[in-house]
Amino acid sequence: MAKKPSKGSDKPVPRIEVSLGLSPELGEELLKTLQIRFENNMNRHKGLEWPKIQAKLEAHPDKLLSLSAMESTGGEPDVVGYYEKTGEYIFYDCSAESPAGRRSICYDGEGEEARERQGVHPAGNAVDLAAAMGIELLTEEEYRALQKLGEFDTRTESWVKTPSDIRRLGGALFCDRRYGHVFVFHNSAPSFYAARGFRGSLRV
Repeated sequence: MAKKPSKGSDKPVPRIEVSLGLSPELGEELLKTLQIRFENNMNRHKGLEWPKIQAKLEAHPDKLLSLSAMESTGGEPDVVGYYEKTGEYIFYDCSAESPAGRRSICYDGEGEEARERQGVHPAGNAVDLAAAMGIELLTEEEYRALQKLGEFDTRTESWVKTPSDIRRLGGALFCDRRYGHVFVFHNSAPSFYAARGFRGSLRV
């Protein structure tokens, strides 16, 4: 699938900056946003109750900071499950398309450095951005689980966590949804495109 890089000149793409600051007022606003999204998409979390989730978030303000970073970069995080064994609620980025504030990025820092050495300047990389946000890249399995809850990435693509043996050989994986099916592709880790970001997960 041949594509042209989103930025193939020596002009840098604006770098993505992750902000983990959150005032009490913005924290309250974020909780309201999350609650409304939760209540409007009950098919994603049948049997779960928002008051219990909010109590968990209020007890773990660091997790709320990560959700704020997910929200501010266009991820529209929502609850997609609950692990009874650990008592953790699971949030995924549930935006219809790959988060708009996290695109034009390479897969990881090594890939980004390779492009920089060529005089090409991406907006960052998925692995380091996820770490800065305090979240994990979705695995292929998690991405497929998300797609069972709706239709995502019908016009965009998302990097997913790549097995070490593939990455060692220079590749990385990304996924999308086309023609009613979920597809997994490979690309070189330094590649980046205007329609490709990444989706993350957070346990609270």
